[in-house]
Amino acid sequence: MEKRKFTVIKGGKEPVSTSRRFVSAYATDTRLMGVVGIAIHWRIDGNKGPQDHYQLFYYDTDEYGLETYRSHAGAPGKELDELEKTMFGGLGGAKVQLTEKEARFLLQKFAAENPKKKQILPDPQGEYAFILQEPVHMTEEEKRLAFEKVCTPILSTQHLIHYFLMRLFGWDWEGAAFLASPEMELPKLVPGGKATFCKNTVEPYINADGKTSYLCETLIETANRYHILVLELTVKDGLVTSLEKRSGFQVTPAEAAMQLNRPEFITVYEILAAPEEFDPRLAPLMVGTLQTAHEAGRLHIEFNPTNDHVNRKTFRLNEDIHALIYVSDFGQLILGAYSLDEIREAERKLKNSSLSSLLLTTARFEFKEPILYEFINSGFDDFGEFLRSLQPQSPI
Repeated sequence: MEKRKFTVIKGGKEPVSTSRRFVSAYATDTRLMGVVGIAIHWRIDGNKGPQDHYQLFYYDTDEYGLETYRSHAGAPGKELDELEKTMFGGLGGAKVQLTEKEARFLLQKFAAENPKKKQILPDPQGEYAFILQEPVHMTEEEKRLAFEKVCTPILSTQHLIHYFLMRLFGWDWEGAAFLASPEMELPKLVPGGKATFCKNTVEPYINADGKTSYLCETLIETANRYHILVLELTVKDGLVTSLEKRSGFQVTPAEAAMQLNRPEFITVYEILAAPEEFDPRLAPLMVGTLQTAHEAGRLHIEFNPTNDHVNRKTFRLNEDIHALIYVSDFGQLILGAYSLDEIREAERKLKNSSLSSLLLTTARFEFKEPILYEFINSGFDDFGEFLRSLQPQSPI
């Protein structure tokens, strides 16, 4: 999963403490996607009386470990809501309640990964050092239950297989083992290192002995090279019991792009206000999106509220995106989505917002394959001029 870039929202300092009481904690059930968010609510009896203190942590399994920490002192409200959306809004998971012991155990476990990944713990470490200082002792059953809480329930065989392969190609042995039979030896399908799990299709197959196997055609990317693998898996009692690689071959980036292509719907708006008026109205709508800066504008990526795309016959990595909002430095807002329902929903969101009077719809398009990123990197200032440089497209 992509590394999230966060906007820092100032939450204040923890009040001087005489005692700290645990109130509640939750985690996102997104461990199998390779990330987990944890939030803890404390009540602190300080010199100004009881005060609420919230601590939020973002953990990345594959590369960064315990990556981000933010806190909020004071009563819950809009500021805390925006902080939670900024930290966890793109994860697509449900919130599951944790006990204090479970929260401390998971955070100690996550923090212990940072030295292995050669990553320093996020600042200010002094605010949460008390969580890491006293080791939490748990039975193996307690550890299993805590890990199970941060993993989304598996709903089908294809759901199981997609998540298993995603963890396996990421060399996340703990995550893969959670979905595999205890007797199964986990193979390194890409001996040279980790691979990005781009696409996977699951087909059941009845063998000569009457037993069912599952054949997968899997597209991965590693070291800037794409490969298609044909894999055969068996499943029993909701766990993967075997995996064999039947064949594999390298494909070109163009062939990989064809595998991942899907229609893209685009709506173009003219911005009728200066940035100093427009940007403050846009900002509240973009809380929880991933923002990336580009030469001629900024792109906001809005992710789906769930990870339901993993429970489809065909998994595509980029199907967790709900909408793309590109704001150019030259007065255009370009809205993109990968289905008609999603583009209409994104249009309604803008129409019902305070931006409505500042936007003029100038065109709508449907393309057979994604084109917005190509425009962003094209050097063109105007989307219409960019299209005229290509083969003409028909508006819808």
